[in-house]
Amino acid sequence: MSDASINTQANDGEAGFGDYFALLKPRVMSLVVFTALVGLLAAPVGVHPMIAFASVLFIAVGGGASGALNMWWDADIDQVMKRTASRPVPSGRVTADEALAIGLTLSAFAVVMLWLASNAVAAGLLAFTIFFYAVVYTMWLKRWTPQNIVIGGAAGAFPPMIGWAVATGGISLESVLMFALVFMWTPPHFWALALFMNSDYEKAGVPMLTVTHGRRSTRVHILVYTILLAPLAIGAGFTAIGGPIYLTVSAVLNGLFLLGAVKIWRRDEDVAGADNYRTEKSFFGLSLLYLFLHFGAILAEAALRPFGMGGW
Repeated sequence: MSDASINTQANDGEAGFGDYFALLKPRVMSLVVFTALVGLLAAPVGVHPMIAFASVLFIAVGGGASGALNMWWDADIDQVMKRTASRPVPSGRVTADEALAIGLTLSAFAVVMLWLASNAVAAGLLAFTIFFYAVVYTMWLKRWTPQNIVIGGAAGAFPPMIGWAVATGGISLESVLMFALVFMWTPPHFWALALFMNSDYEKAGVPMLTVTHGRRSTRVHILVYTILLAPLAIGAGFTAIGGPIYLTVSAVLNGLFLLGAVKIWRRDEDVAGADNYRTEKSFFGLSLLYLFLHFGAILAEAALRPFGMGGW
């Protein structure tokens, strides 16, 4: 956790709205909102637009609360990593105590309000997601095991299940498949990032796979997880959330993803120069499109179903 100076002091400039908003990790929140919305709209039960809007809003608040709690606990390692040093807490614009208070307050607010807006199952899943990300991943797994991303990836995979539960009040094969899609996508996505940001994790003492097992082993892991991901992603197209659009998109994306993973696996570790990590950065960029387009295809399939068969 952060040292006393991070906990009690802010720098000379007062925190503004942008700093508190950044505390909620808006980029991560946007992924939470999108996948939760897709889960809600893909469900076979219609939801009133106001209930849907309120539910997605409270899911977003819960995701932001998780981000604030993560920044509170990780302020010490964020301070030494180039990628995270400018975040509100390590930079001193927001104190760690403020981040903790905001995270806890928003967590309680989001869970209670989602319960009131939808149902207990959705609220319970949101509460578990916040706990899993803040406690299981951030406080335990991240600094303890190189499997941190593998197990911790579950936190980012729950939002579509929460959205589905908002509409249906339960869990089904389709919502589990959406969870599994995000869960299996997370390791190759973050390991690709770790390959060209490895020095940051080494300085911070985070046992990322690249630090504990080396780049060669990480490249093999990326290939293995990508091979396991492909049939799962394509297979979802043969369920109620799939269809011809999804199957076409998924087949193309998984072909490209597998090709990218093979290129990473085959890459020569001795190559030096400015383009040393071009392959990894290209794969990381593709991974962002991979998830967005898969869920976009699920959304397109839901939109084309007869009125009343989905959440539209």
